[in-house]
Amino acid sequence: MARDVIYSPAWWIPGGHLQTLWGKLFRRQRAAPTSLERWDTPDSDFLELHRLAAGSLTPRLLLLHGLEGGVRSHYAQALLNEAARRGWGADLLIFRSCGSEINRARRFYHSGETDDIAFVLDRIATEFPSSPLALVGVSLGGNALLKFLGERGDDLPQSVKAAAAISVPFDLGRSSKRINQGFSKIYQRFFLHSLKRKAAQKAKRFPGLAAPEEIASLRTLEDFDNLITAPLHGFSDARDYYERSSSLRYLKEIRLNTLLFSAIDDPMLPPVVLEEVREVAAANPALEVDFVARGGHAGFVSGSVPWRPYYYAEHRVGEFLAKRFAQAVARRSPS
Repeated sequence: MARDVIYSPAWWIPGGHLQTLWGKLFRRQRAAPTSLERWDTPDSDFLELHRLAAGSLTPRLLLLHGLEGGVRSHYAQALLNEAARRGWGADLLIFRSCGSEINRARRFYHSGETDDIAFVLDRIATEFPSSPLALVGVSLGGNALLKFLGERGDDLPQSVKAAAAISVPFDLGRSSKRINQGFSKIYQRFFLHSLKRKAAQKAKRFPGLAAPEEIASLRTLEDFDNLITAPLHGFSDARDYYERSSSLRYLKEIRLNTLLFSAIDDPMLPPVVLEEVREVAAANPALEVDFVARGGHAGFVSGSVPWRPYYYAEHRVGEFLAKRFAQAVARRSPS
C-alpha cells in the first residue's frame, strides 16, 4: 500500500470485539528474525529481550508488550516486522514472568513498573550511541511507557526522539471495571487464567505469598490485583495500585513527542476516558492524539476484502516515528 494510507476499518469485521479478536485468532505473519538475550538485573533477577539486528547508525525501537503478552503476540510480531521492513533495529522487552521461564524474584511485573524500562533503555542507548531511538508500548506496555515518560520529563537519553502508545488503558480502575462487563469478560478470563497459573507457581517457591485456595478462588482482575499485585509491589490495595499507576495522571508531564493511538470502541476502556485524555493532551504540545472511531483493542484491521486484510497500527506508528527520526537528522545537518 502507498505510504499515505487513510485508515478505513474493515467492513467485514463489525464491532470492537471482532477487531480485538481478529489479530489473535486469524492473523498470520512471518516470524521476525530476532535473537534472544537474557540480561541480569540489579536485583539479581533477569529480563529477556528479543532483538532485531540493524546497522549501528540506523534507528532503533524499544517495544513493550501488553498484559500477559510476549514475542508471540500478534502486535509484537507486527511491530518487529515493521521495523525490519524499514531497516530499523528493535528490542522487544519481555516483562518479568512473561518469557521462556518464570523470573527468579518474588515480584512480577505490573502496569506501573518503570524501573525495568529505564534499565533497558539506558543500556540500549549506551550500546547504540549513534542510533536514534524510539519507544513503542501496546496496552499495558503503553500505560507503563506513558507513566515512565511522565516521570522522566526531559530526563531521557539524548538519542531518544519519539514514542508511540497503542490502545492504552489510561485509567486502570475504570479499565478493570469495563473488562468485567458483558462480552469483555472473555478477555478477563483469558488474562486471569494465565496470571493465576503464574501466581500458583510463585506461591510454591515463596511461601506466604498467597494460599493456593485463595489464588484458585479469584474471579476478576481486581481480585488478583488485591491479592497479588498490590501487596507484592508496595501498594495498599488494588485501588491504590490503579490510582498510582494509571498513565492518565502523568500525561501532562510528558516532554517527548508521543503518539497516542486508540479506538473509541476499545472493549477494555470506557470511551469517556479517551475524552479526558484529549483534554489533557490539548494542553501538552508533546502529545499527538489519534483516536479513531473503530478498531477495537490493538486491532485496527482494514482492507476491502477478508482475504486481503491490512493492519494499520504498525503503519501509523512507523510513519509517525519515521517523521520524527527525519526531523532529528535534519536538525543535526548543517544549513
